[in-house]
Amino acid sequence: METALTDILILDLTRYLAGPYGATLLADLGATVIKIEPPGPRPREGFGKYSFKGQDAYFLSTNRNKRGMVLDLKSAKGKQVFYDLVRKADVVYENFRHGVTENLGIDYETLKEINNRIICCSITGFGATGPYRDRAAYDLVVQAMSGGMSITGEPGRPPVRSGIAVADLGAGALSALGILAALHHRDVTGVGQKVETSLLEAHISLLVYEAAYYFVSGVVPGPLGTGHRSISAYGGYKTKDDYIVIANPEGYNIVHLYRAIGREELIDDPRFNTAEKRSEYKDDLKAILEETFLTKTAKEWLEILNAGNVPCAPVNRLDKALNDPQVLDREMVVTIDYTEGGQLKQVGNPLKLSATPPEARKTFHSPPTQGQHSEEILSGLLGYSTQTIDELRKEKII
Repeated sequence: METALTDILILDLTRYLAGPYGATLLADLGATVIKIEPPGPRPREGFGKYSFKGQDAYFLSTNRNKRGMVLDLKSAKGKQVFYDLVRKADVVYENFRHGVTENLGIDYETLKEINNRIICCSITGFGATGPYRDRAAYDLVVQAMSGGMSITGEPGRPPVRSGIAVADLGAGALSALGILAALHHRDVTGVGQKVETSLLEAHISLLVYEAAYYFVSGVVPGPLGTGHRSISAYGGYKTKDDYIVIANPEGYNIVHLYRAIGREELIDDPRFNTAEKRSEYKDDLKAILEETFLTKTAKEWLEILNAGNVPCAPVNRLDKALNDPQVLDREMVVTIDYTEGGQLKQVGNPLKLSATPPEARKTFHSPPTQGQHSEEILSGLLGYSTQTIDELRKEKII
């Protein structure tokens, strides 16, 4: 069985999280991804409890199913090798700061003269234009600037960073989507193009309905904890022993909640019998629910609520989440045989394609060690001789 992207070759120059995550999604779907790194130590070396076989778990988490190559793009010979790779490639994927690709001579305007079918995807902090284009950016910087931190956390408390790097990961996922759109366009026209996104644009796009509420109302929102601006019963609640959440829709479905928790009198209570009234008396309803949920354990309430068709969940720690039977059934935890020995567990690919699923690869492949496949790529893909490869190694080009 072929994979969805079996004939696509991607040159992956990305670093840290956003680009590597996007490239891994595409590698899982079958693209041949060559991870090209500069000579010298990786930016993050493995150490302590987050190290596996001397490799940093952070790097390992976003570089599986890739082939590893070291190449000095600052040298003339290294650049020529890269240009030879571009002639064979479909995509060049990078997340350098604005202006770096132009300085290196590997920008889209240069590469399209070598291969007019090439697609160049760029992730920057703030985009290629605008007053901030030359600034450095990290996930935390963008979470703050985008407004996301201002609506995260508890009311009256300091702003809180999302526990997940949503700006980085959002940009990575959206850039992968952009690459797929450009590949389709190339199938139609025969010509490549440049794809761009940034951490800031990705995070602004994730504001979606919060931005819509602001545009319509003019009200600047603040944090709500686990609550929701327009759904009264939505949120987290303490039980006898732990926290649970309910995400109960408005309208008739809130009756399911009232009945499930044994508070049928709320159905006809004039404070809570319409969405408008529930919004007006949201604090009163919250107090009643808080008092009620303290009467049983989390396990007891989850059984009752699920039986009553009320959307609910435990507030899992990562250990429980990654061992949840639904997560395991959907193959969202995978085991990889690591190149240096032993096995790695990682999160799986969230995309399920019926004809070309990620598992059609038979197995996920280990993240590469630094330069692991350099010789194989140069000889097999580019047809370089052993003598040429030896010379490049002696000169520390590879």
